[in-house]
Amino acid sequence: MKKQLVMVLAFSAALAAQAPPATEVFVAPLTWTNSSATVGTPVNISNNPGYDNQPSWLADSSAVLFASNRDGKQNDIYKYDVASKALVQLTKTEENEYSPLVAPDGKSFLTVHGTEQSIFRYDMDGGNPRLAYQHGALLIGYHVWTSPTEFAAFILAANGAPQSLQVINTATGKGEIIETNTGRSLLRRVGHNTISFVSKTDREKWMIKEFDIATHKVTPIMETVKGSEDLTWLPDGRIVMASGSKLFVSKDLSAWVELADLTAAGVKRITRLSASRDGRYLAIVGEP
Repeated sequence: MKKQLVMVLAFSAALAAQAPPATEVFVAPLTWTNSSATVGTPVNISNNPGYDNQPSWLADSSAVLFASNRDGKQNDIYKYDVASKALVQLTKTEENEYSPLVAPDGKSFLTVHGTEQSIFRYDMDGGNPRLAYQHGALLIGYHVWTSPTEFAAFILAANGAPQSLQVINTATGKGEIIETNTGRSLLRRVGHNTISFVSKTDREKWMIKEFDIATHKVTPIMETVKGSEDLTWLPDGRIVMASGSKLFVSKDLSAWVELADLTAAGVKRITRLSASRDGRYLAIVGEP
């Protein structure tokens, strides 16, 4: 009995150690003047003491989807409407859900679901949940869809295999490894038929790369902001990354320039970023 109690306590301690940080999702306006962007005051749209993360915009830039833990048990998906400032819970399940993205059909959204890290599909109102894809023993962390039957996935490290970027065909169930030791940020590059990702092969110099969706050819773009692996593309082709409370932008894809310092706005340790497609807003994940 004592041995079982020790095992339970050890397992509980391990879970506590793995608990995600108390992050918030902010939305800041972007003002454009002669192709120059200025970041306005961020607004806390999640306003929750628990975990809030992985924001992604609807195609019409009207709302943001994100994962949120509000009952201390598991994550569900929420939607924040920019115009009405209304926050709506879309899913309510017994399993964790992460990384919501609008599906290629524009009529549903997809999330990483459960301990098996499968992909679930929901109608845009959060109804009609169904399994979209499960890739055997491989754990999907992040996903970007290139067609209704193919997507790029960040696969978590497991069973001695490193984390990797793979292209998965849902019709055949086959996955092709594009590169190992990659970061979690996967994005369609604006104006290109490519997906960008961060390569961590060189520990001292992380690189932003892209692979061609048709040919799967990998091409380097530029070095990341030191120690940063999350980025977003602006409509004009610039990249935004963060370090601490600061945002950095690269227009020529060769050097980084400070775009904004959000220290005064109370936003620190920025990680995920997501720019709306119309370029008017920036969703930011950080600690308040």
